[in-house]
This record gives sequence, structure tokens and C-alpha cells, in this order.
Amino acid sequence: MIALANAAAEKTIPKHYWPAVAIFAVVMALVFYARPPVLQSLRNLAFDAYQRASPAAPLPESPVRVVQIDESSLAVLGQWPWSRATMAELTQRLGDAGAAAVVFDVLFAEPDRTSPDQILATLPPARRAALTRALGGDVESYDTRFAEVLGAYPSVLAASLHDQPTAAPFPVHAGFAVAGDDPAPFLLSYPGVASSLPAFSEVARGVGFMNWLPDGDQVVRRVPLLLRHNDTLAPSLSLEALRVALGASTYVVRAANASGANAFGSHTGLNAIRVGPLTIPTDADGQVWLRFRAYEPSQAIPAWQVLSGEVPPEQLEGTIVLIGASAPGLMDLRATPLDSGIPGVEVHRQALEQILAGNFLSRPDYAPSFELSAGLLAILILALTAPRVRSATNAAIGLGLIITVWALGFVLFAQANYLFDPIFPTLASLAFSAAVTTYFYQRTEHQRSEIRRAFSQYVAPSVIREITAHPERLKLGGEVRDLTILVCDIRDFSSVAERMSAEELTTFINSFLTPLSDIIIENGGTIDKYMGDAVMAFWNAPLDQPDHAARACRAAVQIMACVQKLNRTWRDEAAAAGRQFDEVRIGIGVNTGECCVGNLGSERRFDYSAIGDNVNIAARLESLSKLYRLTLLVSEETHNGAPGLNLVEVDLVRLKGRRGATRIFTAIPEGAPAEHDAFLKAYRKGQFDDAARLLTQLQSNATEFSALYQSYAERLEAPRASPPAEWDGVYELERK
Repeated sequence: MIALANAAAEKTIPKHYWPAVAIFAVVMALVFYARPPVLQSLRNLAFDAYQRASPAAPLPESPVRVVQIDESSLAVLGQWPWSRATMAELTQRLGDAGAAAVVFDVLFAEPDRTSPDQILATLPPARRAALTRALGGDVESYDTRFAEVLGAYPSVLAASLHDQPTAAPFPVHAGFAVAGDDPAPFLLSYPGVASSLPAFSEVARGVGFMNWLPDGDQVVRRVPLLLRHNDTLAPSLSLEALRVALGASTYVVRAANASGANAFGSHTGLNAIRVGPLTIPTDADGQVWLRFRAYEPSQAIPAWQVLSGEVPPEQLEGTIVLIGASAPGLMDLRATPLDSGIPGVEVHRQALEQILAGNFLSRPDYAPSFELSAGLLAILILALTAPRVRSATNAAIGLGLIITVWALGFVLFAQANYLFDPIFPTLASLAFSAAVTTYFYQRTEHQRSEIRRAFSQYVAPSVIREITAHPERLKLGGEVRDLTILVCDIRDFSSVAERMSAEELTTFINSFLTPLSDIIIENGGTIDKYMGDAVMAFWNAPLDQPDHAARACRAAVQIMACVQKLNRTWRDEAAAAGRQFDEVRIGIGVNTGECCVGNLGSERRFDYSAIGDNVNIAARLESLSKLYRLTLLVSEETHNGAPGLNLVEVDLVRLKGRRGATRIFTAIPEGAPAEHDAFLKAYRKGQFDDAARLLTQLQSNATEFSALYQSYAERLEAPRASPPAEWDGVYELERK
């Protein structure tokens, strides 16, 4: 029983614990490789937290400029779209200032309706002919003018890939060389494309898609550098701007199993894209993670300032100039980890700056394996500590692991631009902590239930509640402490048993021991064992009971009264059955002293029991009660520990095998006669004549001590006839 209680206080490792841990780890690994959307969403939030904690630093002397179509420009130049004449002038001014590339983050998919030739086309034929003659037959086309300017300067136009099939191909201006595996299967493909007018796309130096691939929460975290239009590789607007600015004509796409990017035969997708002298690391899908910096609208140049000549040429010379909308009404706003809405052209700008600075966020192919290993390591650490420490300590270890994982992720992000996903190790730690805490809690509750079930047969309910509430107060193995031991036995049980059948004897023993056990438990005692017709119990263990001696004595007196009641019941039952009934007599011995109490026995079978010399004394007192024909004998130590009870001294004896004398007491409801103490005093002093006189008076009164007084009368004969030289009044017992 004590082992069960201690299991509740100290967790042990069951046989099936490690197999369960292994199964849990396998399940978590399967969840990791299944990549449920919730894990990806949480991963994105973790990366956002890193970005907010350590955003990218502004790039000094940035080679990228943004000319924005903002509210102030709309106020000066009129509503959007502006005429192609205005766009041609804007392009020419930027080209004349020495821009390395003029990049439009807008589509010119339709002819300019404000162009004179387009206006003439809307007029009735007669009026159109008259106006044409008035203009000398030469009607200006803004689109033609814009196309001429685009062809004269390093310009890049935008296209948009979509899911509606179109017959027109993507206007590719660059060549592609592939090193390693075919990258096409790893690139997202679109069947349709919307691009600027062919007159524009054909003369521009480059055309790139302006698509973005936001996550489920519509936040831009990565930008694709390559996509596909059916089977055609298409570069992004940022990539084309970079190619045109560098004067390159070809992209080199490096994929798995290329030289220097060996994947040992595995097809893991893209590794990098080379344009001119620059190598851009990508993920398997051809995308790059962006480390954003906070959006600063003041860094952009309003378009009207360029057109009015207020921007110094040296501010634009040699730069990549991006032209895009920032006015809220033009609906080209994007959410980033740092800002809820920035102009789409700003995303292109930060992508280009990151590429030109070589400041890439890295998430290589082996990152998932590294993160899986971190999660499994966290599970292993918690699995090793969970059975050995308290729940609070284990929770602190789990919290420490989570903090360590997040701190490591942040340091790798801030110092090495490495994207380490802390979500799986965190969830693995939380899930395992929750699982193991639940497991040990249920196991502890089961053990507490076992404690309650086991101890309920031996101790009072109040003791059970105390044990289950504070199992740490139990001590595994043996401990030495003061106990009060009670031993109760039926006298001449053999003669009682021989007149009963086995079934009758079983019923009799149960009817005898059940109420006695109830009395012991109600008085806070612990039942040590049943020995046939006998029962042994003790007090002051497993929990402290300062009044343990008094409790045991009260239990003994109640047992005496209970047996008298049982005798009346049994007598009536015997009379009803027409059989003889002999009154059942019991003997009770109670002693107090140091004993060894605890979990005693073998490793396979044990009992919560008490052993020691004081246990033996209690048993001897029970046996000695038969000699004195008294139901109860209590030792002097017990008497001293129960000062409030009316106990009567019986004798001073020297038990077999003990040097010292032991005073023994009993309890009599009506108390001892008045001369009882005087007789014992005279007897102990060797005043034999006075003792004999007092004894005669005692014998003349019918009391429960009649047999005791008869024994004293027999013991007085020898010393009265021949007084001994030395006398201490101690009765020497020759048997145990």
C-alpha cells in the first residue's frame, strides 16, 4: 500500500512509457511532414515577429529610386491614367538623367484614349475628314510617341499572369540557361497573360510579371523571381529591371544536381538564379524571402517633381527607377510583416535593394530537417525529465526549451539572416508537455484511487483523505516511530471452531472481525493484519496522531462493549437454531513504544506493517490477559500516554525475556474497589499481613477482579509463611 502512495508523490517510469514516447515522436514527425496549413500560418507569424523585432536597416546610397503616382501628382497632373504623352515625357526625363533602367509597375494594355488619333477615331466620318485636313493630314499619336521613347531608353514594362487562357505569348526579352534539373515542375504555371500593347512590349528592353504570391493572410513575405506562362519561363519585374540595368541578356537558372549544388540525385527544385555578375539564392519554388524595412513615403519622388524638373539629374543617374502608384484610390497597396499597406512598387524596390546588397534571407533545403530534429530533441529532453522531476519543474524546463528555441531563431535571423522556424519545436514541446502532464496526472489519480481503495480497508476515511492530499508524508520502506499497538484475540478459539462447519465458521469470523475493524478505523487506527480470529492494529502511523495511546484505549473499551453485544446476538441466533452456545471471550493487549513501521515484506508481496519488541509486548499482554481473567491489559507506557482515561493498575510483572518490570493496567466500567490501591501498596512493600487483610475485604465483594484477587491470595501464601529477604512485589512470569 505504501508503494502506491509513494508513486503518487514520486513519478516512476512505467514499462510502456518509452514506447509511448516513440509513438508520440513518430506522430509529430508525420504531422510535420504533412505540413498542415495551421503550421505554415504559425510559421509565418513567427517570421513576422522576427522581422518586427529586427527589421532591415535602410540601405545607404540605395541604387533604386521610386517615382510614385501619388496624391500630389494626381492633383497637379490630373486623374489617372495620364496620357501617353505625359508618360513619354516622364520616361525621357528619367532616361536623360541617366537612369540605368526605367521600370513601369503599371500596365499599358489599351491605346491612349486621350491621344488625338484616338479622339479622331471617335468622330463621325465627315467631321474626322475635315479635322484631318485642317491638321495638314498629320495627326499625332501619343502611343507612337511613347513607344519611340521606350525604345530609346532602357525601359522595362510589366505584365500580369492569370488563370484565364490567352493565345498571346509572354513577351520574353531574355534568354534562359538551365544548370541541373529542369526547374519547370517547381514553378507555378499560368495559362494566361495580360501585357502592354505589342507596340510597347516589342520596343522595351524587358518585360517582367508583377504578380505577387501572398500567403493565406494576404501578407507579402516572399516574391517570386520566376513563374511560367504555360511552358515559357517568365521573369519577374524586379528581375528584368536588374537584368536591363546590368546590361545582361541571359538568366542562368541553377537547380538541384547542378555543379556545386549536388542534391545526391534528389530533385529538390531551384537553388539560385544568376543575372550578370549577381547570384540570387532562391527557395525551391524560385522565390526569395524579403527582410523588410519600415516603409518611408518620404524616400519616394512624386512624379510631378520629375516632370517639372525639380529633381537633380545626379539623384537619378545610374539608378533603377521604379514608377508605380501610391495613391490609395489606385488600389495598389500590399500588406507586409511591418506595414498593413504599402504601395506595390515599394515591394519591388525592397526586393531589388536586398538583391543588390547581397543581404539575403536564407532558408535552405535542409531547414525542415533541422527544425524537425530540434522538435524531436525537445521531446527527448522532456521525456527524460518528466518522470524524474515535479510537474512545476518540468513545466519550467519546457518553458526554458521554448525560450531557447525562439532565442536561437531570433539570433540566427538577426545575425545570420537565417530563417529558423521555431513553431514545430514549440508545438512539439507544448504538445508533449500537455500529453505527459495529462498522462502522469491520470496515473497519479489512478494511484490515489488505488491508495484510497487499499487503505480504506485499514484506516479511517479522514486518514485516507490526508494521505491522498499529502502523499509525500508517507515514507517508503521502514521508519522508527512511537506507536500504540492493539492485539485482540478470541480465547479458546479451537473449541469454538470445532463445533462449526467451514461455512458457519467463515460467517462467524466475518461477523466478529467486521465490527471490530470498524471500531479501530473509526478511532483512527490502522489495521496491520488479520491472523485467523485475531486482529492487530496500531496508531500514529502512517500519519501523526499525538493522542494515539488514548485512541487505542478507547477503541479497546468499545471492542469490549461490542463483543458483549455480539454475544447476545449470537446467543439468540444459537437458540433459534437449537444449538448450544458458549459465550465468546476475547483478550486485548495494548502497548506503546518505538517500532519499525513501513512497507515490509518482499519485492513481490508486502504489507504496511509494524515490527519490534513493543509489538511483541502487546501480544504478550493479550496472552497474559487470560491468566488474569481480564479482557484488557494495558502497559504502563500506554497508561502514561492516555492520562484522561480511567485505567486501573493490575499488577507489576516481569515479562519473559525482559529485565525491567512492567506495570499493567485495565479498564473496568465501574472502577476498582476502594481498597484496591491500598492492597497493591501493602503487597509491594512486603506488608503481607496488611495485604492479606485488605485482600479478604476485596474478595468479599463480587467484582470483575475476583479471579485476580484469587491469584493474589495464592501468591501471598508463600511469602506470608516464609518472608523473603528481598522483595520488590514483581510477579515473575515463566511464559510469554
